[in-house]
Amino acid sequence: MGLQVLLYWPNVIGYIRIGLMFAAWGTYETPAVFVPLYSVSVALDGVDGWLARRLGQSSRFGAWLDVVVDNLGRGMLWSLLFKWGWLVSALEWCVFVCNHNTRGGHWKNSFTSGPGLIQAIMANGFWTLLGTWVVMGLHCLPLWLYGYQWDLLSHWFYLPLWIQALGIMLLAAGRLLALSAEVGVYTITPAYHKHDDKSCIKILAAQ
Repeated sequence: MGLQVLLYWPNVIGYIRIGLMFAAWGTYETPAVFVPLYSVSVALDGVDGWLARRLGQSSRFGAWLDVVVDNLGRGMLWSLLFKWGWLVSALEWCVFVCNHNTRGGHWKNSFTSGPGLIQAIMANGFWTLLGTWVVMGLHCLPLWLYGYQWDLLSHWFYLPLWIQALGIMLLAAGRLLALSAEVGVYTITPAYHKHDDKSCIKILAAQ
């Protein structure tokens, strides 16, 4: 990897996102600051990929950095929300390590065969209704739960409790769909994995 890759614009956005995440961490108990910082970081997750394709600045390092920042942000928020939140973060890091170990930076496009559910989730780089639902569950569920815990959904958006509960259920269902793909391990789909590197548990990703 040449040093110029470190200064690719998509990777610069990744560094900015890291700064936003740490700033959000430090302002967790100040929702008026935390929510904008965290939300901008999440929104930039869609910008860096588009910019990489637009500028022809895709790289293995950039693909790695993108998921690292995602996991840092979600792991930070899950761990602050609940005592057991670190379990969600640990699962996502396992998925990340296994995917990048066996599939490299182009893992999103490597699921062209195998279980139908995983193909459906991963199709077109998540740009499907099912893929969007999964991504919303991954990124938005912890932020929605933060808004619920701090009564922001009521005080900022005046949402009735039934809409708040419905939002939690829909986003949780999307997260569970992601989980169903994450735990599609070797023993469940042996035919799919028989040619894969067996040095790592093959957890299939929906990240």
